Amino acid sequence: MIRLHSILIFLFLLFFYYVAGAQELVVIQSAHLHMNDSVYVFTPKDYQTGDTCPTLYLLHGFGGNYKDWSGKTDLQALADQYGFIIICPDGFSNGWYVNSNNPRGPQWRSFFERELYPQMQSAFFIHPDRCFITGLSMGGHGAVNIFIDNPDRFRAAGTMSGVMDLHHTPLRDKYISELLGEYSASNARFYTESAINRLELLGETDKLIVINCGYDDYYAFSSKLFADKCRELKIPFIQTMSPGDHSWIFWTFAVKKQLDIFAQLVKDENMGY
Repeated sequence: MIRLHSILIFLFLLFFYYVAGAQELVVIQSAHLHMNDSVYVFTPKDYQTGDTCPTLYLLHGFGGNYKDWSGKTDLQALADQYGFIIICPDGFSNGWYVNSNNPRGPQWRSFFERELYPQMQSAFFIHPDRCFITGLSMGGHGAVNIFIDNPDRFRAAGTMSGVMDLHHTPLRDKYISELLGEYSASNARFYTESAINRLELLGETDKLIVINCGYDDYYAFSSKLFADKCRELKIPFIQTMSPGDHSWIFWTFAVKKQLDIFAQLVKDENMGY
């Protein structure tokens, strides 16, 4: 019954997007999260169902929710300017885009893999060669991890002020431990869930990772180490360190810079490599 209800909601949304082509809220009843997930979707002007627009999954940071990005910048204007569908799921205030140790807790990566991505792909005819993912802070870490999980689903990924190593954050003991278990040197999940330690799983790839961070940001060193690891593994990346700290002033600047690069990739423009 729940599955039928979800399908009916989705069919309604498909019709509504054909008419509206703008900002809408999608609520997904998730078996993997054990709760609903709210997702803001911004479709560009003149969008009609069946269009194969480039798509950006845009993840929020710690303490936030699916409303964060749209509350701080005009995502509809960005969708119109770049011709991208922009998808903002709720990663929860302390979700970290991981599967919780608690089997009854949120299994966020399973949710993305088995529910969110397939449903969005079906509803909006998303093609992997025109699909991108990025996020800020906690969301920057999550975006890279989701990309590493299944790079065939994306053209490229990005991170803005990303917490790229879960060992190196003041949020480690009090907050991340709620998901991965009490922090200690012997708790392997803090290592195996850290994006910087999972880069080797990508193997040889020509897919790009875009790294933006303000050089006054606490996580600037984390971003540098992550870029160094990409270079060591011969993973293509573009790193930009610029004035800024861990703030929305920087992230609303950085997301436009990343969209510029993603738009160039969609057009198969010269990226310098």
